[in-house]
Amino acid sequence: MAQRLLIDRPARLAYLGLALAGLACGGAPGSVVPATAGPVPSAQVAEWVRGTQPQSHRLHRFKWLFRDDKASAGGRGSARIAPPDSMRFDVAGPFGSGAASAAVIGEQPLWAEPPDAVSKMVPNYPLMWGMFGVARPPSAGAELRGLSEALGRRHRAGKLGAAEEVLVDKVAESQVSGYSRDYTRYYLAAGTAGAGEILTARAEDLHADGLAGARAA
Repeated sequence: MAQRLLIDRPARLAYLGLALAGLACGGAPGSVVPATAGPVPSAQVAEWVRGTQPQSHRLHRFKWLFRDDKASAGGRGSARIAPPDSMRFDVAGPFGSGAASAAVIGEQPLWAEPPDAVSKMVPNYPLMWGMFGVARPPSAGAELRGLSEALGRRHRAGKLGAAEEVLVDKVAESQVSGYSRDYTRYYLAAGTAGAGEILTARAEDLHADGLAGARAA
């Protein structure tokens, strides 16, 4: 059963891994790692992870929308983060209905109310941290792959002229933008789509960090 969790703030790559799973009509989604990604050393990954760790207390407020094949629900939430790795997570529907809370240290839950509060919204704790821009260290023995700028540009160039589905996550007066299934950033003309909309976009030109495109006919 396809599901989507959409958040109206930039939520980094991990959140999009869940959101773009809703693009699949059935079965498990395909790989979200570009085919051009190559092995990277663990030290490089560790350095990147350290750069995402909170250095001070943070408060994130957001709106959320959860959909599956039968129903949808939405509301507001907040995440209070304290270094190095503590979080309190609160969400509620309209007028405070369906309120849920959880406290986590790293990837270990301290408590959740109701007990399945987190599992209903995100499938694991690393993904929950990633929704707020904090990366968790990979597990021992994990296969580590990444893209260099040169390989990334080559990967984007290979998409020129082709069309693929894009989830729009940013809307501004000048343009809208979103991510494809493999996290390629697309920039589209203002008014092309609204936040949370999935459309088919055709890649027309290279952008500094993505592709300039248009809605495919």
